[in-house]
Amino acid sequence: MVERLLGRIVIDPKIMVGKPVIKGTRVPVELIVKLVANEETEEEILREYPQLTKDDIKAALLYAAKVVGNEEIYPVASSEA
Repeated sequence: MVERLLGRIVIDPKIMVGKPVIKGTRVPVELIVKLVANEETEEEILREYPQLTKDDIKAALLYAAKVVGNEEIYPVASSEA
């Protein structure tokens, strides 16, 4: 299921300058994540963007989680003791 959802995300330099978008649209993953963060409901998002599906919203959130999960963190030594 994860791979099926992630397959809904495409990165194409010809679409939105290569930002990850929902396949077949110009709706960026970033926009969907921001809408969810701003407490828009799934129904509100689907009403505003009728080309999207519930699975598209799930895919955007899953993609964002995967990107953040793969971030490399480099701890910095603190001078505070």
